Amino acid sequence: MSKKGWISISLILLILVFDQIIKIVVKTQPLSWIHTLPFIDYTENNGMAFGIELPGKGGKYFLTIFRLIASIVIAVFLVKMVRKDVKTGIIVGFSLILAGALGNIIDSVFYGVIFGYAPILHGRVVDMFHFNLFHFFWPKWIPFFGGKYFEFFAPIFNVADSSITIGIGYMLIFQRRFFKENKL
Repeated sequence: MSKKGWISISLILLILVFDQIIKIVVKTQPLSWIHTLPFIDYTENNGMAFGIELPGKGGKYFLTIFRLIASIVIAVFLVKMVRKDVKTGIIVGFSLILAGALGNIIDSVFYGVIFGYAPILHGRVVDMFHFNLFHFFWPKWIPFFGGKYFEFFAPIFNVADSSITIGIGYMLIFQRRFFKENKL
């Protein structure tokens, strides 16, 4: 296997192991010291980003199967890129995205069965990081917003979500450098 293949596999495995260890520790220690740490706010997401859910029982199956198919497509594409000797930066970006997708798929496919609350493909994604840097109620005299609660950076996310976001951001920031010569 090429050096780029080893880089990809190592990065994916490192992120997957780190993601799953953190999720299992946070999930299985609900009343521990972990939850007194700043920026830790344990929750489980039944849907996708920002808690958006597809309706009905079929919605969860569709979402999980879509995640599986998308991950397989990304994995096949990644293998082809490694074989074509595409720039290492592109391989790193796609590896980050795939690692994050696989981390959340493990939750969706297996956590319901492992933790005994749902059948296979019906698990919930464990989220725990909440960087609520500041929050307040708008003064009542401000039009439209008066008296409403405001929270800066409300999303709660996990290592897998971060890996996807960093991979996409990395690809966007360096896309001119990566795609100047390579034609995928």
